[in-house]
Amino acid sequence: MPRNEIPRIVITGLGAITPIGNSVTDFWNGMMACKSGAADITRFDASEFDTRFACEVKEYDPLVHITRKEVQRMDLFTQFAMSAAVMAVEDSGIDFEASNRERAGVVFGSGIGGMWTYHNQQTNLFERGGKPDRISPFFVPMLISDIAAGHIAIRYGLKGPNYGTVSACATSSHSIADAFMLMQRGMADVMLAGGSEAVVCPMGIGGFNAMKALSTRNDDPSTASRPFDLGRDGFVMGEGGGILVLETFEHAQNRGARIYAEVVGIGLTDDAFHITQPAPGGEGAVRSMKLAIEDAGLTTDDIGYINAHGTSTSFNDRSESAAIRTVFGDRANDIVVSSTKSMTGHLLGAAGAVEAIATTLAIYNQMAPPTINQFEVDPDCTLNYAPNKAVPTEIRAALSNTFGFGGHNATLCFAKFIAD
Repeated sequence: MPRNEIPRIVITGLGAITPIGNSVTDFWNGMMACKSGAADITRFDASEFDTRFACEVKEYDPLVHITRKEVQRMDLFTQFAMSAAVMAVEDSGIDFEASNRERAGVVFGSGIGGMWTYHNQQTNLFERGGKPDRISPFFVPMLISDIAAGHIAIRYGLKGPNYGTVSACATSSHSIADAFMLMQRGMADVMLAGGSEAVVCPMGIGGFNAMKALSTRNDDPSTASRPFDLGRDGFVMGEGGGILVLETFEHAQNRGARIYAEVVGIGLTDDAFHITQPAPGGEGAVRSMKLAIEDAGLTTDDIGYINAHGTSTSFNDRSESAAIRTVFGDRANDIVVSSTKSMTGHLLGAAGAVEAIATTLAIYNQMAPPTINQFEVDPDCTLNYAPNKAVPTEIRAALSNTFGFGGHNATLCFAKFIAD
């Protein structure tokens, strides 16, 4: 299809539940204030774990958006998804009663799904004599990661494309990419896309501790997430959810919607190298960024901001910095690069959506979020990471990177919306 015949895809609504704010406004204000979401774990007794802190969602009340009966039949990751979806739909101002619901859909993912449900049901089984009748009939529907997309569709009666994506930490970037492609193919006018995760639980923390992937800075959690800093010692587990309302420009224009930004390109690759480590020099990340820029019909000169994957792990931060230098060459030092994981921690399957929201708002407000906890320069990470302070900057277009175990790489390209 010729580029001038491909529908433009715009962002009209945002919803977020994060460790630094339970609304998009609070999330943005938290980033601007360089707020850390890290603190001692409260969801379970972590006293015997190597890591005893995480970026938990705080003061969350699911009953604001979901009925008590629904809460009892939803894992926490689905509760986060529903709250984010309700806020995004309200933010967009869309009236599904007046819309063609067969042309509205949901792509929403979770990297792991209902870990708390598995934990609780297994506990019920073995602490009550191992009898199978102790297992809830809602166990499977609460556990499976695609169920959040189904719940969102049921809430709004959306009968268009609907499924979940799973690609570890790239999950919700793939959700957004898939929604973007479905709309470009003319299969929907409106899509809700994003992801959620809730794995601050014994097996979640214990499993990543076993891999030596988590920071163990238990004496100072608020400074533990240190992307690109020489003293980083692993990532900080986070939780939450994010969702974007995407519309064709024609659909949004016809209803007079406010437009935050435009989705203009995607780059999807795999390292085909190692199950957890990135390819040398970030080779897969290089290709995903180049493909996203090319897909957008832009050049590297158009990119003013990059929301980095920036996990605060030794391998990722070195390889991503190298990849950015490879893609942008002499311009690399002129681009603001930040890792909002320094504040939210790593939200795994929700990271892509929450960071897409951060990138969208950076364009909308012409302000790059900071990378906090920058104390000592790593000689292998020498880009402009907006250290410890948000940076006003001209952003015509921006990239958001997410990379997942299995070598999955996803780069989303967003641009400032211009009607003409």
